[in-house]
Amino acid sequence: MQEQECTLDLNTIEAAVAGEKWALEKVLAYYADYIEELATVEVEQPDGSVKKVVDEDLKQQIGMKLLEEIPKFPLEEAKKQAAEE
Repeated sequence: MQEQECTLDLNTIEAAVAGEKWALEKVLAYYADYIEELATVEVEQPDGSVKKVVDEDLKQQIGMKLLEEIPKFPLEEAKKQAAEE
């Protein structure tokens, strides 16, 4: 897993909802560690021990699902909350 400092500000979220490639990449980078955690599975080894590995297919599926859901993000609600802060 990679360590990187990344934040998602409202402008980035707006751009991601609009389909901007740079913003979508930033969202994926922001959630990369979480996606990897979700895609980590336990595999039983021949000796009976259990090894944790990242299922790369599952990782891709989770990332694709995230990208599919971004356009549905309630942007107006987020803008309203940001204005209240």
